Amino acid sequence: MRALVIVDVQNDFCEGGSLAVPGGANIAARISEFLEEHSGEYAAVVATRDWHVDPGPHFAAASDAEPDFEETWPVHCLAGTTGAELHPNLDEEYLDAQFLKGRYDASYSAFDGQLGDPDTIHPNAPEGTVGPYGATAAGAAAIEDDALTLDEWLSERDIDAITVVGIATDHCVQATVLDAVDAGYQTKVMTNLIVGVSEENSNAALDEMEDAGAQLCHWVHAVG
Repeated sequence: MRALVIVDVQNDFCEGGSLAVPGGANIAARISEFLEEHSGEYAAVVATRDWHVDPGPHFAAASDAEPDFEETWPVHCLAGTTGAELHPNLDEEYLDAQFLKGRYDASYSAFDGQLGDPDTIHPNAPEGTVGPYGATAAGAAAIEDDALTLDEWLSERDIDAITVVGIATDHCVQATVLDAVDAGYQTKVMTNLIVGVSEENSNAALDEMEDAGAQLCHWVHAVG
């Protein structure tokens, strides 16, 4: 069985966000169109989110430096904030689960994520903010300590193949695909449902994914 994994289609990674990737909002809309046509072909549809509280040197601000946009980044996707929400162009009704990653580290790959409940404010949720950047305490608590990882969740459902879409080709999509292949999943990448930061780096990332054993595919939108 196959799952669709939607990587980090969040406000901060789309136009107007603190770490915007040009074309992110359009990719969100195209993924929704794809889901309308093909969601029934997947045993599960899941999304991941960067969900940062205090990820250490991942944020350039931790060392009062300027981001290099390779290893260090502007503050983005703080747990429980608008920037960490899924982009409104992405239709959430198709999602079976969400996996949150990077509360206290960089965590590029979806396989670093744990099952979470990011949009529900529970009656006993903590109030206020936590960490140095303004993540909400309720958002930081959206993951249980023993929450399943993506790999564990997929394995429980006998899913042995995934298709990956989302943001960004040359960072979190690449890391997710390489981890999926390494974990033994039959892995496809829908190349026109991803978008990258750098065209040069994205092309190199696609080459690396294909060399690792991932299948590169192209979605042809049905007309009429």
